[in-house]
Amino acid sequence: MWVLWDLQAHGKTTLLNTISTIDKVTCGHIFVNGEDITKLKGNKLNKFRREELGFIFQDFNLLDTLTCFENIAIALTIQRVSAKEIEERILEIAGKLEIRDILKKYPYQVSGGQKQRVAIARAIVTNPKLVLADEPTGSLDSKSARQLLEVFEYLNENMKATILLITHDAFTASYANRILFIKDGKIFNELIKGKDTRKDFFEKIIEVQTLLGGDLNACF
Repeated sequence: MWVLWDLQAHGKTTLLNTISTIDKVTCGHIFVNGEDITKLKGNKLNKFRREELGFIFQDFNLLDTLTCFENIAIALTIQRVSAKEIEERILEIAGKLEIRDILKKYPYQVSGGQKQRVAIARAIVTNPKLVLADEPTGSLDSKSARQLLEVFEYLNENMKATILLITHDAFTASYANRILFIKDGKIFNELIKGKDTRKDFFEKIIEVQTLLGGDLNACF
């Protein structure tokens, strides 16, 4: 799991939007799994979006008129997966995320943490190579945030999903394996967890943040 830490809120949304192909780059190239995605067009671009990317939004972006099950099923329906396989895959991922009991409920009937897990299920049910998460813990309480980060760890370690997460929070960042600090739209510093404990890694994050003059708004 990677974390991008934007010290001054300059560039992180643009970066995520270009990686997800929402926006086009004005120069340069972006490679995902060895392929230059800036050159993709038409059906190839649509296939990349459908099959290789998962996007988790801070505000969930769930449809209140659909059940949690139906929200997750959208991506598979677009891929024309059979109804039987859709159900099997959703039940499997819902079991891992502990949300089977809410699949028949609507988003407005569940908690914020549960909504976020539904959003995660929707993002990863297609088995994407890359999952993009834009400040996913920003609207969650501390307990729900911790549970979510543990889910990310599970996805990264057991399902081999690469997760690119943007945050301003040191606690959230401490769950990552690698952190890139962005300042004024450029990579300013880097931390790699290696064999550090999460507590030791957290302390290193705080040291870098203090050195670079950023605001500290998190505690361990």
